[in-house]
Amino acid sequence: MAVRQALGRGLQLGRALLLRFTGKPGPAYGWGRPERPGPAAGWGRGERPGPAAGPGTEPGRLGLGLPGRYRFFRQSVAGLAERLQRQFVVRARGGASPCGRAVFLAFGLGLGLIEEKQAEGRRAASACEEIQAIFTQKNKLLPDPLDSRRWQGFRLEEYLIGQSIGKGCSAAVYEATMPVLPRGLEEAERLGQLLPGKGPEILPRGEEEAPAPQAPAFPLAIKMMWNISAGSSSEAIFSTMSQELVPASPMALAGEYGAISHRRPKGGPKQLAPHPNIIRVFRAFTSTVPLLPGALVDYPDVLPPRLHPEGLGHGRTLFLVMKNYPCTLRQYLRGNTPSPRLAAVMTLQLLEGVHHLVQQGVAHRDLKSDNILVELDSDGCPWLVITDFGCCLADEHVGLQLPFTSWYVDRGGNGCLMAPEVSTACPGPRAVIDYSKADTWAVGALAYEIFGLPNPFYGQGRAHLESRSYQEAQLPALPERVPWDVRCLVRSLLQREAYKRPSARVAANVLHLSLWGEHTLAPKNLKLDKMIGWLLQQSAATLLANRLTEKHCVETKMKMLFLANLEYEALNQAALLLDSWRAAPRQLL
Repeated sequence: MAVRQALGRGLQLGRALLLRFTGKPGPAYGWGRPERPGPAAGWGRGERPGPAAGPGTEPGRLGLGLPGRYRFFRQSVAGLAERLQRQFVVRARGGASPCGRAVFLAFGLGLGLIEEKQAEGRRAASACEEIQAIFTQKNKLLPDPLDSRRWQGFRLEEYLIGQSIGKGCSAAVYEATMPVLPRGLEEAERLGQLLPGKGPEILPRGEEEAPAPQAPAFPLAIKMMWNISAGSSSEAIFSTMSQELVPASPMALAGEYGAISHRRPKGGPKQLAPHPNIIRVFRAFTSTVPLLPGALVDYPDVLPPRLHPEGLGHGRTLFLVMKNYPCTLRQYLRGNTPSPRLAAVMTLQLLEGVHHLVQQGVAHRDLKSDNILVELDSDGCPWLVITDFGCCLADEHVGLQLPFTSWYVDRGGNGCLMAPEVSTACPGPRAVIDYSKADTWAVGALAYEIFGLPNPFYGQGRAHLESRSYQEAQLPALPERVPWDVRCLVRSLLQREAYKRPSARVAANVLHLSLWGEHTLAPKNLKLDKMIGWLLQQSAATLLANRLTEKHCVETKMKMLFLANLEYEALNQAALLLDSWRAAPRQLL
C-alpha cells in the first residue's frame, strides 16, 4: 500500500509539472517536512538548499511546490530530470526505502511524459509557424482602385457623384466615380467636362449622359461628414474627425491640392493595417460643402447657411472615398435568410475582423448591422466588411484600456450592444474599462440577427434584454437547426464576465474547426499528430483552390485568413473548447 501511495504521489508531482510547463494552472503539491542538506541530496559546490515548499508556498517562487534545491532547474525540464536521475542513483546505492525509490521512479516517469509532451508541442508550434508564414505572403489584398491615379482624387471636383446610398447620425454617403479627364483643356471645355474651380458633377436621378450608351458605373462611395463644431480649417477638421481616418491607407492622407499636408500628431489615433474584413479609406480630404441630391430633405439642419438659411453646419468638411458596397448587413438580412452553415461563415468573418482590430489595439465600439457592409461573390455568398470607425478607441497611449475617470469620458456608440463591462462601469480615479473583448461580445449579439432571430438586446417588452442587467439564463435559444458547436459558441461570447469569454481569435478558430474539421477532429481524436495532418491537408487544398479559381470564393478566402493567423496555443484552446462542449449534456442550451 505504501508503494502504491508513493507512486500516486510521484505521478501527482509529474502532473503538476506537466501543467506548469504547458502553461496551464495546476495545484501546488508540497513535499512536507524540509529535508536537511547532505551528500545524499546531491548538491554541488556553491549550491544552497532552499526551504521546502509546503502547501502554502507560492508556486511562482519555487515552481509548484518543488524543493528549493530544484529552483535552478524549474525552467529546464531536462536539467531537472538529470538531477532527479542522479539523486535516484545515490539513494538506491545508499539503501533508500522502497517508498522513496518509487517516488523518484514515478517522478522521473512524469518528467519523461513532460519531455514527450513538450516535444510534440514544439513540433506543432513549428508547423503552425511555417504554415502561417506561407499564407501571410499569399494573403494579399486587392489593389487600391485609385493606385493608377496616385496624385489624383484629393479634390471633390474630380468626382462624378450619383445618388444617396444612406445617411447616419454624423454623415451622408453617396455613390461616386472618377471619370477619365481629357488631356487637353480645350477639349475638356468643348465636352463640358469638369474644370478646376467648378463644383463636383452631380448626376440627377434618371438622367444619363448623352454620349454614353450606358449609365455610368459607380465603383466608389463618398462619405461627407457633417461639420457642426469642428470649424472650417483643414487642421481642425482632421483633428476633430481623426477617428474616421483610422482605416485610411497611407496614400489617403498624402495631402490635398493647394491645402495642408495631413500629418498624424504624436499620440493621435492609430492607423489600421489592411484586412479584407475591414473597410479601407482610399482618399481623405476637406472641401467646401456642396448641395448634393436629397440634402435639403434628408439633412437640412447640418448644411451651411449659404445652402440652407436655418442650417447650423460649417462651410467646409471632411470627405472620405471608399469602395462602394451593394448593401449593409441589415439590408441583406431583410431579403435573405442564410442557411446555418452560411450564417456561421458570416459570423466567422466578423470574428476575423474583430481579431484584427484587437491585434492592432483598436476597439470599434459601434458594431451593428448598419455598420457592416456586404458584397456577394460569384456563388452569391456574402462577404462582410466592418465600417464606420467614428466611435472607435484607437489611442496610442491607452490602447484597449480606457481610463474612466468621469462620466464625460466617451464609452462608445451603440448603447444597446455595449458589453456588460462597459455599460456597468463606474468612473473613479483608478477606474479602467477593458475593451479587449467588448467587440467580441457585440458579435455574439449580432449572431442572433445573422441566424434569423431578433436581436435580444433591441426593442422593448419582456423579451428585451439590457446588457447592464441581463442574466445568461435569459438569453434566447438559437434554433435547433443551428449546429451545437455554434450555439455553445454564441452563448460563450455573451457571458457577462469578460474573462470567461473566448478571445476573438479562439472563437474564430472554433468556427474554423467546426466548419472544416468536423470528421478529422471528432471527440476523443484531438491528438497533435492528427491536428498537424489536418492543417497540412487544409493548406494544400486551399493553395490549390486559390490557384485554380480566378475569383476567390468566400470559403477559400476564410481558410486563407485562418491559416495566415495560425497560432498553436489559440488553436489548441479552440479544440479543447469544442471537446468540452461536445461532451456536455445537450439539455444545457
